[in-house]
Amino acid sequence: MKNHGLFVKVFTYTVISVLLLVVVAAALFSGQFMLLFRTMQTRQIIASYQPLVERIHAGGDNGIAESARRFSARNQSFEFFVADKDGNPLYATPNADTSGEFGGDFYFVVHNEMDFRIIAQNRTGLGPLYREILGRIAAVLAIMLALCLACAFVFARRITRPIKALADATDRMARLEDVPPLPGRNDELGALGRDVHSMYERLKTTIAKLEGEILRERELEETQRYFFSAASHELKTPIAAATALLEGMIENVGDYKDHPKYLRECARLMDAQSRTISGMLEIVRLDDGKIVPSPEKLDIRGAVSALLPEFRTLAEANGLRMAIDIPEGQSCLADPQMLGKALSNLMLNAVQNTPYGHEIRIWSLPGADVCRLCILNTGARIDGAALPKLFAPFYRADKARSQKDGRSGLGLAIVQKTLAAMDITFALENAPDGVLFWMDLPKA
Repeated sequence: MKNHGLFVKVFTYTVISVLLLVVVAAALFSGQFMLLFRTMQTRQIIASYQPLVERIHAGGDNGIAESARRFSARNQSFEFFVADKDGNPLYATPNADTSGEFGGDFYFVVHNEMDFRIIAQNRTGLGPLYREILGRIAAVLAIMLALCLACAFVFARRITRPIKALADATDRMARLEDVPPLPGRNDELGALGRDVHSMYERLKTTIAKLEGEILRERELEETQRYFFSAASHELKTPIAAATALLEGMIENVGDYKDHPKYLRECARLMDAQSRTISGMLEIVRLDDGKIVPSPEKLDIRGAVSALLPEFRTLAEANGLRMAIDIPEGQSCLADPQMLGKALSNLMLNAVQNTPYGHEIRIWSLPGADVCRLCILNTGARIDGAALPKLFAPFYRADKARSQKDGRSGLGLAIVQKTLAAMDITFALENAPDGVLFWMDLPKA
């Protein structure tokens, strides 16, 4: 009943309306037909007795009874009587009622004058016809009623089916299930269905955006917790070491009496902390958009070559070779300082992570709109699970290494933020012969 409640209501209301219409129509038609039947019946009876009236007029007052007798002899099925002006019978057929109480359906005064009147008391031949017509009318009304019921059923079904489909669809929409577009209609229900489905699609899009925002917010909170935890760890250990050195020198305990030696060690620790804090502040400024790139035309080979002397000595000390294959004349649009900062961190990372005796290769691949600059650490390999984490601040793939190796853990994080600020596409991936970092520099 719940699923068909609207259909039952529409069908019931329609049937009641049709029944009322049929009843009213039947009452009007039956009344008009009864009036027509009585009029025809009266006219037929009057016409049947017209010869008697004419005969009485022709024979005078003394011939009324005789004229009536002769008329009755010729029309033996008629029951009537003739009365004078006082109501006294002048002639009556054997079965006529002369009591003077006229009434019923078969008493008609067919003629009335000052001297006499004729009262007919017989049925006409219209009775069977009347009953036949009434039967036909009843049959027609029954057929009309059946057709109306069928039409009411079809009408209610046609009206309620799309509404029920829309109700089922909206119920599924409320549960955020996938709902295909409703069947197309060109009426108001079709427009309502399209509007509801359009609103549902926009609602799903909005919910997806909100869920994405919530997920990003949670990721940001998790990143912030990790950042603060890692930063606390990175800063706590050197500060504790410097504090221990200073306390030993203050107390002149043992070897700590050699103040110059341990002051230089404290200065080294503070310098490392200063670089770490500077890196952290740079990441914050890049995240806040406070560092705005100023692109200009740069020679790619010149930008890379300017940084090589700084790292070539360190590479040779680690038994590494550096090979550059960048053609002359290749240029790009980039901020010189920001690109230099990113390249410097990438080269330092390459020197620190390339195995002893291998090679660092730097080359470029020109394209239609960009020039891809590649840096390869041959012989290196990064675990697939660690690749997405390498750009996180303070993350180190080798947990055994620390700041004592000159690694702050911020290099790749700064590279990521810097290239993202310049809208430069980049990636870090395992290649067949090592670890490859590439970036697409827009052509000048």
